[in-house]
Amino acid sequence: MADIAALTKLIEPEAKALGLDLVRVKMFGGAGDPTLQVMAERPDTRQLSIDDCAHLSRRISEKLDELEAAGRDSIDHAYRLEVSSPGIDRPLTRLQDFEDWKGHEARISLTEKLDGRKQFKGDLAGVEPKSEIVSITDTQDVTHFLPFDQIEEAKLVMTDRLIAATAPLSSEGADEFEAEEQD
Repeated sequence: MADIAALTKLIEPEAKALGLDLVRVKMFGGAGDPTLQVMAERPDTRQLSIDDCAHLSRRISEKLDELEAAGRDSIDHAYRLEVSSPGIDRPLTRLQDFEDWKGHEARISLTEKLDGRKQFKGDLAGVEPKSEIVSITDTQDVTHFLPFDQIEEAKLVMTDRLIAATAPLSSEGADEFEAEEQD
């Protein structure tokens, strides 16, 4: 099994060198199709272009190949490297993500039950930075306070409000793409 913390330490400087913020490093898939997933974004736009993905993928591949050649392979089996943007219904992995996306709907799973539950869904209501507590308000207008260190997985829920907030910076070329598809 790959050490995700060690891989993150290797990959983060490569992302930073390109002016990108690392969102998540994750290994998934079974023995038949293991995939190293790297999500990153531009801090000013929260988006990632195809060129950004290609540049980051090359840097990561070169770094991992360099380590393998030196006998310090970070992943001891064949795998596929996937570099992408976090997408609209993005995972929330950093404390700042919960503050940045305040007001948007999210699903949060905890590692342990809190008030008899492990699953929460509602609008993000903010973060208490000193105590690292994430607050989420459910559909009954009840606010739940979730310790960040107990969050196993969190992601935004696709809503019209989220789609409007994450509209692409440019739709240049979209007309040409639509015309090609209709031919």
